[in-house]
Amino acid sequence: MNTFDLSAINFPAPSEWFEILLLWIIFYHLLKLLRGTRGAQVLSGLALTFVAVLSLTYFLNLHTLNWIFRTFSVNLVLAFVIIFQQEIRIALAELGRPGMLGGSSSHKKNNANEMVTPLVKAVSSLSRQKIGALIALERAIGLKSIEETGVRIDGKVLPELITSIFFPRSPLHDGGMIIRDGRVISAGCVFPLSQREELHRSLGTRHRAAIGITEETDALVVVVSEETGNISLAFKGRLSRGLDEERLERMLNAVLARTSPRSDSGNLQALGLNDSEHGSRSL
Repeated sequence: MNTFDLSAINFPAPSEWFEILLLWIIFYHLLKLLRGTRGAQVLSGLALTFVAVLSLTYFLNLHTLNWIFRTFSVNLVLAFVIIFQQEIRIALAELGRPGMLGGSSSHKKNNANEMVTPLVKAVSSLSRQKIGALIALERAIGLKSIEETGVRIDGKVLPELITSIFFPRSPLHDGGMIIRDGRVISAGCVFPLSQREELHRSLGTRHRAAIGITEETDALVVVVSEETGNISLAFKGRLSRGLDEERLERMLNAVLARTSPRSDSGNLQALGLNDSEHGSRSL
């Protein structure tokens, strides 16, 4: 009877164990950057498959299979970069956010605090009149490319300005508004629509646009339904619906008061946005 000889297995040297540990640290932080995107799930599956097959061929001295798999894995990485370029771009943008290296943004924080009250007042007025609205509050990741699709305004955040822009007969009422540093930068902007198939069927174009832009950036987006007047808040690809004036103001202040990019997971919990389901309340 043949017995399995453990001495035939080539165990990694100490330097190789260090490389494995370093790779796992890099992989862990990459998953954190991609967390909440489809890229995270695919990356996890690919990594588990890669480690399992590579380890099996290495320990069993299957040199030919090991070489083929390692050669194929190079092309697999290239394919992953091409397919998930959007998620990678978002992750790189996260690395370049102000505050990642300890920077402060007290000026932006003060502007944010000053604009919340008039913004909420305008949204409440639009809600009572059942006038649709889509308002994005820029945070660390810039919205310059989306801003250029609309008309530049560069005005102070005032209830009268916001309500007049979204008035049904206004030429800019169908697009989205962008607010940066406490000022209305542009209106009539075209926001990217979310392509997620699992979104609730009752979500209209405005709500899908709100989710779409928050999937690509760290912006906060306020939505007013034209059909019911209900107020919603989108953040990190998730949507909190059926808000009243008091709760909307509290949620906006809760997120905008936090300047650290590492606090976004805490923001999701504070907003009650811990899952990908968008609730069952009617829009």
